[in-house]
Amino acid sequence: MELANIEKLLEKYLNAETTLSEEKILEAYFISGEVAPHLEEYSFMFNYFKQSKNEKFTKTIQLKPEKTSRMNWKWLSVAASVVLLFSTYIGYGKYQEQEQRRQFEQIKEALHMVSTNLNKGNEALYAVSNNINKGKEAIGHLNTYEKAVNKVIETVN
Repeated sequence: MELANIEKLLEKYLNAETTLSEEKILEAYFISGEVAPHLEEYSFMFNYFKQSKNEKFTKTIQLKPEKTSRMNWKWLSVAASVVLLFSTYIGYGKYQEQEQRRQFEQIKEALHMVSTNLNKGNEALYAVSNNINKGKEAIGHLNTYEKAVNKVIETVN
């Protein structure tokens, strides 16, 4: 066969586009021993394929039958149900704990806001209280002034 045809078939073979008859042509060429020097590396591959076709596995394989009884499946389903119930119970507990933490944070925030507003009210009351005390002191000074004026008026009369 022409070398050009062999090279085309080899290219098709490497691209996995050959038919079985074309692969037999390639096998016959590479096994023949009259291979072009630049294609000799492929002759090893085709010789290996030829030898491996003749190999047979002679050892016996001992197969054990599968023992899948319904009992195993029942226990497996019971175990899966227990795991599911347990994880649901734990998950619900974690959910409740998370909800309590969230509510606690909301209450804490509300109490902080109330505390801030009460402190503002206390500051206003202290300011009013200070003004009342100043007014009492002023009245006290007026009383002492009035007493002094009355004494002066009595002494003059």
